[in-house]
Amino acid sequence: MDTVNQPMYEWETINWAKAKRSVFKLQKRIYQASERGDVKAVHRLQRLLTHSWYGKILAVRKVTQDNQGNNKSGADGVKRLRNYQKIKLAQELRFNDASQPKNRVRIPKPGKEEKRPLGIPTMKERAKQALMKLALEPEWEAKFEPNSYGFRPRWSARDAIATIFNDIAQKPKYVLDADIEKCSDPINHSKLLEKLQTSSTFRRQVKAWLKSGVMDGNNLFLTEEGTLQDGVISPLLANIALHGLEEILTNKFSRRIGKTSQKLAISFVRYANDFVIMDEDLEVILEAKTVIEEWLSEMGITASKTQITHTFKSHEGNTGFDFLGFNIRQYPCSDKQSGSVGGTEGKRGYKTLIKPSKEAIQKHLRKIDDLLERNHTSSQEQVINALNPLIREWAAYYSTVTSKETFNKIDSIIFHKLLGWAKSRRGRGQNNTEVVSKYWGVNRGLGWIFCTQDNKSILEKHQKSKIKTAATLNT
Repeated sequence: MDTVNQPMYEWETINWAKAKRSVFKLQKRIYQASERGDVKAVHRLQRLLTHSWYGKILAVRKVTQDNQGNNKSGADGVKRLRNYQKIKLAQELRFNDASQPKNRVRIPKPGKEEKRPLGIPTMKERAKQALMKLALEPEWEAKFEPNSYGFRPRWSARDAIATIFNDIAQKPKYVLDADIEKCSDPINHSKLLEKLQTSSTFRRQVKAWLKSGVMDGNNLFLTEEGTLQDGVISPLLANIALHGLEEILTNKFSRRIGKTSQKLAISFVRYANDFVIMDEDLEVILEAKTVIEEWLSEMGITASKTQITHTFKSHEGNTGFDFLGFNIRQYPCSDKQSGSVGGTEGKRGYKTLIKPSKEAIQKHLRKIDDLLERNHTSSQEQVINALNPLIREWAAYYSTVTSKETFNKIDSIIFHKLLGWAKSRRGRGQNNTEVVSKYWGVNRGLGWIFCTQDNKSILEKHQKSKIKTAATLNT
Protein backbone atom coordinates (compact mmCIF):
# COMPACT_ATOMS: atom_id res chain seq x y z
CA MET A 1 0.00 0.00 0.00
CA ASP A 2 1.27 3.48 -0.88
CA THR A 3 2.34 5.59 2.07
CA VAL A 4 2.97 9.23 2.88
CA ASN A 5 5.50 10.21 0.20
CA GLN A 6 3.22 10.65 -2.78
CA PRO A 7 3.60 12.27 -6.19
CA MET A 8 0.99 14.82 -7.23
CA TYR A 9 -2.47 13.24 -7.47
CA GLU A 10 -5.60 14.38 -9.21
CA TRP A 11 -8.73 13.83 -7.10
CA GLU A 12 -10.77 12.95 -10.18
CA THR A 13 -8.40 10.12 -11.23
CA ILE A 14 -8.22 8.27 -7.88
CA ASN A 15 -9.19 4.61 -8.10
CA TRP A 16 -11.69 4.58 -5.24
CA ALA A 17 -12.51 0.89 -5.56
CA LYS A 18 -8.83 0.02 -5.09
CA ALA A 19 -8.55 2.44 -2.16
CA LYS A 20 -11.57 0.91 -0.40
CA ARG A 21 -10.28 -2.64 -0.97
CA SER A 22 -6.85 -1.81 0.45
CA VAL A 23 -8.26 -0.11 3.55
CA PHE A 24 -10.81 -2.89 4.10
CA LYS A 25 -8.04 -5.52 4.02
CA LEU A 26 -6.19 -3.67 6.76
CA GLN A 27 -9.39 -3.23 8.76
CA LYS A 28 -10.07 -6.94 8.49
CA ARG A 29 -6.61 -7.71 9.84
CA ILE A 30 -7.17 -5.25 12.71
CA TYR A 31 -10.47 -6.96 13.53
CA GLN A 32 -8.88 -10.41 13.52
CA ALA A 33 -5.97 -9.27 15.69
CA SER A 34 -8.36 -7.65 18.17
CA GLU A 35 -10.51 -10.78 18.23
CA ARG A 36 -7.56 -12.95 19.21
CA GLY A 37 -6.30 -10.37 21.73
CA ASP A 38 -3.05 -9.45 19.94
CA VAL A 39 -2.72 -5.84 21.12
CA LYS A 40 0.69 -5.23 19.52
CA ALA A 41 -0.58 -6.35 16.12
CA VAL A 42 -3.67 -4.14 16.49
CA HIS A 43 -1.58 -1.05 17.20
CA ARG A 44 0.91 -1.84 14.42
CA LEU A 45 -1.85 -2.29 11.84
CA GLN A 46 -3.67 0.83 13.02
CA ARG A 47 -0.50 2.86 12.58
CA LEU A 48 -0.07 1.41 9.09
CA LEU A 49 -3.63 2.33 8.14
CA THR A 50 -3.48 5.89 9.47
CA HIS A 51 -0.17 6.51 7.65
CA SER A 52 -1.43 5.07 4.36
CA TRP A 53 -2.36 7.30 1.43
CA TYR A 54 -5.54 5.35 0.78
CA GLY A 55 -6.66 5.74 4.38
CA LYS A 56 -6.12 9.50 4.24
CA ILE A 57 -7.98 10.10 0.98
CA LEU A 58 -10.92 7.97 2.16
CA ALA A 59 -11.06 9.98 5.39
CA VAL A 60 -11.08 13.25 3.43
CA ARG A 61 -13.73 11.92 1.06
CA LYS A 62 -15.87 10.89 4.04
CA VAL A 63 -16.09 14.41 5.46
CA THR A 64 -16.11 16.39 2.20
CA GLN A 65 -18.34 14.30 -0.08
CA ASP A 66 -20.11 11.41 1.66
CA ASN A 67 -21.50 13.52 4.56
CA GLN A 68 -23.56 15.81 2.37
CA GLY A 69 -26.10 16.44 5.14
CA ASN A 70 -23.59 18.24 7.34
CA ASN A 71 -23.41 21.77 5.91
CA LYS A 72 -22.34 23.51 9.11
CA SER A 73 -18.84 24.93 9.40
CA GLY A 74 -16.45 24.79 12.31
CA ALA A 75 -14.34 27.62 13.68
CA ASP A 76 -12.44 27.74 10.37
CA GLY A 77 -15.62 28.73 8.50
CA VAL A 78 -15.00 26.04 5.85
CA LYS A 79 -18.01 24.08 4.56
CA ARG A 80 -16.68 22.73 1.25
CA LEU A 81 -13.34 22.06 -0.41
CA ARG A 82 -12.32 22.07 -4.04
CA ASN A 83 -10.67 18.92 -5.39
CA TYR A 84 -7.12 20.28 -5.22
CA GLN A 85 -7.79 21.34 -1.60
CA LYS A 86 -8.89 17.79 -0.77
CA ILE A 87 -5.61 16.43 -2.10
CA LYS A 88 -3.67 19.01 -0.07
CA LEU A 89 -5.64 18.15 3.09
CA ALA A 90 -4.94 14.43 2.62
CA GLN A 91 -1.21 15.11 2.18
CA GLU A 92 -1.12 17.16 5.39
CA LEU A 93 -3.28 14.76 7.42
CA ARG A 94 -1.51 13.46 10.52
CA PHE A 95 -2.07 13.20 14.27
CA ASN A 96 -0.21 15.99 16.09
CA ASP A 97 -1.55 15.84 19.67
CA ALA A 98 -3.38 19.13 19.07
CA SER A 99 -6.85 20.22 18.03
CA GLN A 100 -8.57 23.39 16.96
CA PRO A 101 -11.61 24.37 19.08
CA LYS A 102 -15.07 23.41 17.95
CA ASN A 103 -17.69 25.93 16.83
CA ARG A 104 -20.89 25.97 18.90
CA VAL A 105 -24.15 26.13 16.99
CA ARG A 106 -27.67 25.65 18.27
CA ILE A 107 -30.28 23.68 16.38
CA PRO A 108 -33.99 23.41 17.26
CA LYS A 109 -35.31 20.20 18.77
CA PRO A 110 -38.21 18.64 16.82
CA GLY A 111 -41.52 19.93 18.17
CA LYS A 112 -39.84 22.01 20.88
CA GLU A 113 -38.80 25.62 21.29
CA GLU A 114 -35.65 24.53 23.10
CA LYS A 115 -32.48 24.42 21.01
CA ARG A 116 -29.73 21.82 21.29
CA PRO A 117 -26.09 23.01 21.32
CA LEU A 118 -23.64 21.25 19.02
CA GLY A 119 -19.87 21.57 18.84
CA ILE A 120 -18.78 21.45 15.18
CA PRO A 121 -15.09 20.60 14.55
CA THR A 122 -13.14 22.24 11.75
CA MET A 123 -12.81 20.46 8.41
CA LYS A 124 -9.25 19.38 9.20
CA GLU A 125 -10.24 17.96 12.60
CA ARG A 126 -13.17 16.12 11.01
CA ALA A 127 -10.81 14.49 8.52
CA LYS A 128 -8.44 13.48 11.33
CA GLN A 129 -11.36 11.98 13.24
CA ALA A 130 -12.53 10.07 10.17
CA LEU A 131 -9.01 8.68 9.71
CA MET A 132 -8.81 7.52 13.32
CA LYS A 133 -12.29 6.02 13.10
CA LEU A 134 -11.15 3.87 10.15
CA ALA A 135 -8.51 2.39 12.48
CA LEU A 136 -10.39 2.24 15.80
CA GLU A 137 -13.74 0.92 14.59
CA PRO A 138 -12.60 -2.59 13.51
CA GLU A 139 -10.75 -3.03 16.81
CA TRP A 140 -13.90 -2.27 18.80
CA GLU A 141 -16.24 -4.17 16.51
CA ALA A 142 -14.44 -7.28 17.71
CA LYS A 143 -15.14 -6.26 21.33
CA PHE A 144 -18.61 -4.71 21.31
CA GLU A 145 -21.39 -6.62 23.03
CA PRO A 146 -23.86 -8.63 20.90
CA ASN A 147 -26.95 -6.58 21.78
CA SER A 148 -25.50 -3.14 20.98
CA TYR A 149 -26.87 -1.95 17.64
CA GLY A 150 -26.59 1.83 17.33
CA PHE A 151 -24.12 3.53 14.95
CA ARG A 152 -22.31 0.34 14.05
CA PRO A 153 -21.60 -0.99 10.56
CA ARG A 154 -24.11 -3.58 9.29
CA TRP A 155 -26.41 -3.12 12.31
CA SER A 156 -29.60 -1.11 12.35
CA ALA A 157 -32.68 -0.24 14.40
CA ARG A 158 -34.49 -3.14 12.73
CA ASP A 159 -32.03 -5.60 14.29
CA ALA A 160 -32.68 -4.12 17.73
CA ILE A 161 -36.46 -4.35 17.24
CA ALA A 162 -36.22 -7.94 15.98
CA THR A 163 -34.19 -8.89 19.08
CA ILE A 164 -36.80 -7.30 21.36
CA PHE A 165 -39.59 -9.16 19.56
CA ASN A 166 -37.81 -12.50 19.96
CA ASP A 167 -37.21 -11.80 23.66
CA ILE A 168 -40.87 -11.12 24.47
CA ALA A 169 -42.72 -13.25 21.90
CA GLN A 170 -42.95 -16.33 24.12
CA LYS A 171 -43.60 -14.62 27.45
CA PRO A 172 -44.86 -11.14 28.49
CA LYS A 173 -42.26 -9.19 30.41
CA TYR A 174 -41.68 -6.10 32.47
CA VAL A 175 -39.58 -3.51 30.67
CA LEU A 176 -37.22 -0.83 31.91
CA ASP A 177 -37.06 1.75 29.13
CA ALA A 178 -34.23 4.27 29.62
CA ASP A 179 -32.86 7.12 27.56
CA ILE A 180 -29.50 8.72 28.33
CA GLU A 181 -30.69 12.03 26.93
CA LYS A 182 -27.38 13.90 27.08
CA CYS A 183 -25.02 10.97 26.86
CA SER A 184 -22.20 12.92 25.20
CA ASP A 185 -22.21 15.88 27.61
CA PRO A 186 -21.15 14.52 31.02
CA ILE A 187 -18.84 11.59 30.10
CA ASN A 188 -15.75 11.48 32.31
CA HIS A 189 -12.69 12.01 30.10
CA SER A 190 -10.30 10.01 32.26
CA LYS A 191 -12.63 7.02 32.38
CA LEU A 192 -13.16 7.13 28.61
CA LEU A 193 -9.41 7.35 27.84
CA GLU A 194 -8.76 4.53 30.28
CA LYS A 195 -11.37 2.36 28.58
CA LEU A 196 -9.94 3.07 25.11
CA GLN A 197 -6.68 1.21 25.96
CA THR A 198 -5.17 2.43 22.71
CA SER A 199 -1.71 3.51 21.57
CA SER A 200 -0.11 6.61 23.06
CA THR A 201 -0.45 8.48 19.75
CA PHE A 202 -4.17 7.78 19.51
CA ARG A 203 -4.69 8.50 23.20
CA ARG A 204 -3.01 11.91 23.02
CA GLN A 205 -4.98 12.88 19.92
CA VAL A 206 -8.33 11.81 21.39
CA LYS A 207 -7.49 13.71 24.58
CA ALA A 208 -6.69 16.80 22.49
CA TRP A 209 -10.10 16.57 20.80
CA LEU A 210 -11.89 16.14 24.11
CA LYS A 211 -10.07 19.11 25.70
CA SER A 212 -10.08 21.39 22.64
CA GLY A 213 -12.86 23.62 23.93
CA VAL A 214 -15.78 25.30 22.17
CA MET A 215 -15.98 28.68 20.47
CA ASP A 216 -19.29 30.42 21.21
CA GLY A 217 -19.08 33.63 19.23
CA ASN A 218 -15.76 35.19 20.23
CA ASN A 219 -15.59 33.36 23.54
CA LEU A 220 -13.66 30.14 24.16
CA PHE A 221 -15.10 27.68 26.70
CA LEU A 222 -13.01 24.76 27.95
CA THR A 223 -14.50 21.24 27.88
CA GLU A 224 -13.66 19.20 30.96
CA GLU A 225 -16.15 16.42 30.25
CA GLY A 226 -18.24 15.02 27.39
CA THR A 227 -17.44 13.70 23.91
CA LEU A 228 -17.31 15.42 20.52
CA GLN A 229 -20.82 16.56 19.66
CA ASP A 230 -21.41 16.16 15.94
CA GLY A 231 -17.85 14.92 15.48
CA VAL A 232 -17.20 12.09 13.03
CA ILE A 233 -15.82 9.87 15.78
CA SER A 234 -18.36 10.94 18.43
CA PRO A 235 -20.80 7.99 18.02
CA LEU A 236 -17.92 5.52 18.28
CA LEU A 237 -16.57 7.15 21.45
CA ALA A 238 -20.06 7.17 22.98
CA ASN A 239 -20.43 3.45 22.19
CA ILE A 240 -17.05 2.77 23.78
CA ALA A 241 -18.07 4.74 26.88
CA LEU A 242 -21.27 2.66 27.21
CA HIS A 243 -19.56 -0.63 26.42
CA GLY A 244 -19.87 -2.99 29.39
CA LEU A 245 -23.52 -2.38 30.28
CA GLU A 246 -24.56 -5.76 28.95
CA GLU A 247 -21.59 -7.50 30.58
CA ILE A 248 -22.41 -6.12 34.02
CA LEU A 249 -25.98 -7.41 33.67
CA THR A 250 -24.73 -10.80 32.45
CA ASN A 251 -22.47 -11.17 35.47
CA LYS A 252 -25.19 -10.05 37.89
CA PHE A 253 -28.23 -11.84 36.49
CA SER A 254 -27.02 -15.14 35.08
CA ARG A 255 -28.16 -18.56 36.20
CA ARG A 256 -26.52 -21.92 35.71
CA ILE A 257 -28.26 -24.36 33.35
CA GLY A 258 -27.01 -27.87 33.79
CA LYS A 259 -23.47 -28.42 35.07
CA THR A 260 -21.39 -26.10 32.90
CA SER A 261 -23.43 -23.76 30.74
CA GLN A 262 -24.92 -20.43 31.74
CA LYS A 263 -27.93 -18.59 30.43
CA LEU A 264 -28.75 -14.92 30.80
CA ALA A 265 -31.87 -14.50 32.90
CA ILE A 266 -32.45 -10.93 31.79
CA SER A 267 -32.75 -9.40 28.32
CA PHE A 268 -30.87 -6.25 27.34
CA VAL A 269 -30.94 -4.27 24.06
CA ARG A 270 -29.09 -1.00 23.47
CA TYR A 271 -29.18 1.34 20.51
CA ALA A 272 -26.66 4.15 21.04
CA ASN A 273 -27.85 5.95 24.22
CA ASP A 274 -31.29 4.26 24.37
CA PHE A 275 -31.68 0.87 26.00
CA VAL A 276 -34.32 -1.50 27.34
CA ILE A 277 -34.08 -4.24 29.98
CA MET A 278 -36.72 -6.99 29.95
CA ASP A 279 -37.60 -9.69 32.45
CA GLU A 280 -40.66 -11.54 33.77
CA ASP A 281 -39.89 -10.53 37.37
CA LEU A 282 -40.49 -6.92 38.42
CA GLU A 283 -38.03 -7.27 41.31
CA VAL A 284 -35.27 -8.22 38.87
CA ILE A 285 -36.05 -5.13 36.76
CA LEU A 286 -35.87 -2.86 39.82
CA GLU A 287 -32.58 -4.40 40.92
CA ALA A 288 -31.20 -4.09 37.39
CA LYS A 289 -32.17 -0.40 37.39
CA THR A 290 -30.04 0.15 40.48
CA VAL A 291 -27.09 -1.75 39.00
CA ILE A 292 -27.25 0.26 35.77
CA GLU A 293 -27.47 3.60 37.59
CA GLU A 294 -24.40 2.77 39.69
CA TRP A 295 -22.44 1.69 36.61
CA LEU A 296 -23.37 4.80 34.65
CA SER A 297 -22.49 7.12 37.54
CA GLU A 298 -18.89 5.87 37.37
CA MET A 299 -18.72 7.19 33.80
CA GLY A 300 -20.31 10.47 34.91
CA ILE A 301 -23.60 9.63 33.15
CA THR A 302 -27.16 9.71 34.48
CA ALA A 303 -30.00 7.82 32.79
CA SER A 304 -33.02 10.04 32.18
CA LYS A 305 -36.59 9.42 31.04
CA THR A 306 -36.63 5.99 32.69
CA GLN A 307 -39.94 4.20 33.03
CA ILE A 308 -41.05 0.68 33.87
CA THR A 309 -43.92 -0.84 31.91
CA HIS A 310 -45.26 -4.25 31.01
CA THR A 311 -45.68 -5.59 27.49
CA PHE A 312 -49.13 -7.13 28.09
CA LYS A 313 -50.77 -5.81 31.22
CA SER A 314 -51.10 -2.30 32.60
CA HIS A 315 -48.34 -1.16 34.95
CA GLU A 316 -48.59 2.29 36.53
CA GLY A 317 -51.14 3.21 33.87
CA ASN A 318 -48.99 2.16 30.90
CA THR A 319 -48.98 -0.89 28.66
CA GLY A 320 -46.21 -1.54 26.17
CA PHE A 321 -43.41 0.90 25.38
CA ASP A 322 -41.90 3.03 22.62
CA PHE A 323 -38.39 2.37 21.34
CA LEU A 324 -36.62 3.90 18.32
CA GLY A 325 -39.91 5.23 16.96
CA PHE A 326 -41.73 1.89 17.32
CA ASN A 327 -44.54 1.04 19.72
CA ILE A 328 -44.10 -2.48 21.12
CA ARG A 329 -47.05 -4.08 22.86
CA GLN A 330 -48.93 -7.35 23.31
CA TYR A 331 -52.69 -7.55 22.78
CA PRO A 332 -55.19 -10.19 24.02
CA CYS A 333 -56.51 -12.39 21.24
CA SER A 334 -58.46 -15.60 20.61
CA ASP A 335 -56.86 -19.04 20.49
CA LYS A 336 -57.10 -19.01 16.68
CA GLN A 337 -54.96 -15.89 16.49
CA SER A 338 -52.64 -16.83 19.32
CA GLY A 339 -49.41 -18.73 18.85
CA SER A 340 -48.40 -21.79 20.81
CA VAL A 341 -46.34 -21.75 24.00
CA GLY A 342 -42.92 -23.18 23.30
CA GLY A 343 -44.17 -25.54 20.60
CA THR A 344 -46.75 -27.12 22.93
CA GLU A 345 -50.51 -27.25 22.41
CA GLY A 346 -51.05 -24.48 24.97
CA LYS A 347 -52.00 -21.05 23.63
CA ARG A 348 -50.42 -17.79 24.73
CA GLY A 349 -53.63 -15.77 24.67
CA TYR A 350 -51.92 -12.68 23.29
CA LYS A 351 -50.31 -11.40 20.13
CA THR A 352 -47.20 -9.23 19.90
CA LEU A 353 -47.59 -6.28 17.55
CA ILE A 354 -44.99 -3.66 16.69
CA LYS A 355 -46.23 -0.47 15.05
CA PRO A 356 -45.00 3.07 14.38
CA SER A 357 -45.28 5.08 17.61
CA LYS A 358 -47.70 7.99 17.92
CA GLU A 359 -44.80 10.37 18.49
CA ALA A 360 -43.07 9.16 15.31
CA ILE A 361 -46.29 9.63 13.30
CA GLN A 362 -46.79 13.16 14.62
CA LYS A 363 -43.17 14.05 13.90
CA HIS A 364 -43.52 12.74 10.34
CA LEU A 365 -46.69 14.74 9.76
CA ARG A 366 -45.05 17.88 11.17
CA LYS A 367 -42.24 17.51 8.64
CA ILE A 368 -44.81 17.26 5.85
CA ASP A 369 -46.59 20.37 7.17
CA ASP A 370 -43.30 22.29 7.24
CA LEU A 371 -42.44 21.12 3.73
CA LEU A 372 -45.81 22.20 2.31
CA GLU A 373 -45.53 25.55 4.06
CA ARG A 374 -42.06 26.15 2.60
CA ASN A 375 -43.34 25.15 -0.85
CA HIS A 376 -46.54 27.18 -0.76
CA THR A 377 -45.68 28.93 -4.03
CA SER A 378 -43.74 26.05 -5.62
CA SER A 379 -44.98 24.08 -8.58
CA GLN A 380 -46.73 20.75 -8.12
CA GLU A 381 -43.71 18.95 -9.55
CA GLN A 382 -41.42 20.59 -7.00
CA VAL A 383 -43.75 19.63 -4.15
CA ILE A 384 -43.87 16.02 -5.36
CA ASN A 385 -40.08 15.87 -5.69
CA ALA A 386 -39.72 17.22 -2.16
CA LEU A 387 -42.31 14.89 -0.60
CA ASN A 388 -41.34 11.61 -2.28
CA PRO A 389 -37.94 11.09 -0.55
CA LEU A 390 -39.54 11.85 2.83
CA ILE A 391 -42.40 9.38 2.23
CA ARG A 392 -40.09 6.74 0.78
CA GLU A 393 -37.64 6.88 3.68
CA TRP A 394 -40.30 6.80 6.39
CA ALA A 395 -42.26 3.95 4.79
CA ALA A 396 -39.08 1.91 4.30
CA TYR A 397 -38.13 2.31 7.96
CA TYR A 398 -41.46 0.88 9.12
CA SER A 399 -41.90 -1.66 6.32
CA THR A 400 -40.89 -4.63 8.52
CA VAL A 401 -43.55 -4.17 11.20
CA THR A 402 -47.34 -3.96 11.42
CA SER A 403 -47.72 -0.69 9.52
CA LYS A 404 -50.44 -1.20 6.92
CA GLU A 405 -53.21 0.49 8.90
CA THR A 406 -50.90 3.36 9.87
CA PHE A 407 -49.80 3.85 6.25
CA ASN A 408 -53.43 4.10 5.13
CA LYS A 409 -54.27 6.68 7.81
CA ILE A 410 -51.23 8.81 7.01
CA ASP A 411 -52.03 8.79 3.30
CA SER A 412 -55.55 9.95 4.10
CA ILE A 413 -54.21 12.80 6.25
CA ILE A 414 -51.73 13.81 3.54
CA PHE A 415 -54.55 13.90 1.00
CA HIS A 416 -56.40 16.49 3.07
CA LYS A 417 -53.21 18.49 3.59
CA LEU A 418 -52.56 18.51 -0.16
CA LEU A 419 -56.20 19.43 -0.85
CA GLY A 420 -55.76 22.46 1.40
CA TRP A 421 -52.51 23.32 -0.44
CA ALA A 422 -54.26 23.01 -3.81
CA LYS A 423 -57.29 25.07 -2.76
CA SER A 424 -55.04 27.89 -1.61
CA ARG A 425 -53.71 28.12 -5.18
CA ARG A 426 -56.98 27.98 -7.11
CA GLY A 427 -57.83 30.78 -9.47
CA ARG A 428 -60.79 33.15 -9.29
CA GLY A 429 -64.04 31.34 -10.01
CA GLN A 430 -62.38 27.90 -9.91
CA ASN A 431 -64.42 25.36 -7.93
CA ASN A 432 -63.23 22.32 -5.96
CA THR A 433 -63.95 19.92 -8.82
CA GLU A 434 -61.65 21.85 -11.13
CA VAL A 435 -58.96 21.94 -8.46
CA VAL A 436 -59.14 18.17 -8.02
CA SER A 437 -59.04 17.62 -11.79
CA LYS A 438 -55.93 19.76 -12.05
CA TYR A 439 -53.88 18.17 -9.30
CA TRP A 440 -55.22 14.59 -9.08
CA GLY A 441 -55.59 11.94 -11.77
CA VAL A 442 -59.12 10.94 -10.80
CA ASN A 443 -60.59 12.30 -14.06
CA ARG A 444 -57.72 10.90 -16.12
CA GLY A 445 -58.39 7.28 -15.22
CA LEU A 446 -55.56 7.20 -12.66
CA GLY A 447 -57.62 7.34 -9.48
CA TRP A 448 -56.83 9.54 -6.49
CA ILE A 449 -53.18 10.01 -7.37
CA PHE A 450 -51.52 13.38 -6.82
CA CYS A 451 -49.74 13.95 -10.15
CA THR A 452 -48.87 16.59 -12.68
CA GLN A 453 -50.92 17.18 -15.82
CA ASP A 454 -48.43 15.24 -17.97
CA ASN A 455 -48.50 12.33 -15.46
CA LYS A 456 -44.68 12.35 -15.28
CA SER A 457 -44.42 13.37 -11.62
CA ILE A 458 -46.47 11.19 -9.27
CA LEU A 459 -46.63 11.37 -5.49
CA GLU A 460 -45.77 8.09 -3.82
CA LYS A 461 -48.05 6.65 -1.15
CA HIS A 462 -47.09 5.00 2.09
CA GLN A 463 -49.62 2.23 1.51
CA LYS A 464 -47.90 1.25 -1.74
CA SER A 465 -44.80 0.23 0.22
CA LYS A 466 -44.71 -3.53 0.55
CA ILE A 467 -44.76 -4.76 4.14
CA LYS A 468 -41.71 -7.02 4.32
CA THR A 469 -42.35 -8.43 7.74
CA ALA A 470 -39.65 -10.88 8.67
CA ALA A 471 -40.60 -14.35 9.87
CA THR A 472 -39.50 -13.48 13.40
CA LEU A 473 -41.90 -10.55 13.52
CA ASN A 474 -44.90 -12.30 12.05
CA THR A 475 -46.02 -14.41 14.97
